[in-house]
Amino acid sequence: MTAGKIKVIFGADDTNECVAAVRDYLLTTHDTTVVDPTAWPDLSEAVARGVASGEYRYGVLMCWTGTGTAMAANKVPGVRAALAWDPWIATNARLWNDANVLTMSLKRTAPEVARQLETTPRQGSPSMTGRDDEEDGNAARSSVSDQAVIESPMM
Repeated sequence: MTAGKIKVIFGADDTNECVAAVRDYLLTTHDTTVVDPTAWPDLSEAVARGVASGEYRYGVLMCWTGTGTAMAANKVPGVRAALAWDPWIATNARLWNDANVLTMSLKRTAPEVARQLETTPRQGSPSMTGRDDEEDGNAARSSVSDQAVIESPMM
């Protein structure tokens, strides 16, 4: 690990100016691994498993809408992927929901906004002032749901 840098895993299923801006930002500011572009379900699983295993602290995923990558990543127990389109959503997904994967649209997000989105979750943590005790319990309950899904006979 690069001294003082957070380990992040990044993946996008296509490339454009927005993807390049986020990828380049991550590569210069974090200890970043870039997953080779592939179909969004596979890409999402690779990023999500890297975060769930603890190898990476955060994941960032980009696809056309950001929705598919969020849905696929959230199937991996321990992952809390949030689709964000502005810095307020990204910050509060991290603060209130303990999101550990950020997803965004590579088609509908301006490069500068995407860089801001990527930056804001790293600035906060669930222990930041502003999150109340009830929300700590809610975030913990959402993690318990991961185990319930694994043990569910319906799956």
